Amino acid sequence: MSREAEVRHHADQEVGNSFPRLLEKAREAEHALRAAQAAQVPDDELRAAGLAFDRALTDALRAAEAARRAAFGIKAYDDRIRRRKGVATPHGAMWDAEVSRLRTLREEHRLTGIARVPRPMPAAG
Repeated sequence: MSREAEVRHHADQEVGNSFPRLLEKAREAEHALRAAQAAQVPDDELRAAGLAFDRALTDALRAAEAARRAAFGIKAYDDRIRRRKGVATPHGAMWDAEVSRLRTLREEHRLTGIARVPRPMPAAG
């Protein structure tokens, strides 16, 4: 196990510990987006809410990925076989499923959930 792997493991643990808070922030952003959709706000406000939800989802996804790497253990940073074994543990499989769920949710949101706003036309001159 290298010193770099140990440092990365501790950094991932720190980021992973913020996952519950970031997931709650993503839920609040989704709630705000759904409320804006229900209120039929203008497209630019709807786009802003969609982009805020996307940023919150991305932050939660990054924290989940860090927690997943930390769950695999320090040796997994240097050895791909250890990473595969880490996924096979119940704790590793839980984080792997959570990362997959968040990635799918974010990609679905990026494809269908962010309102498109037409670009302003330049003045002909």
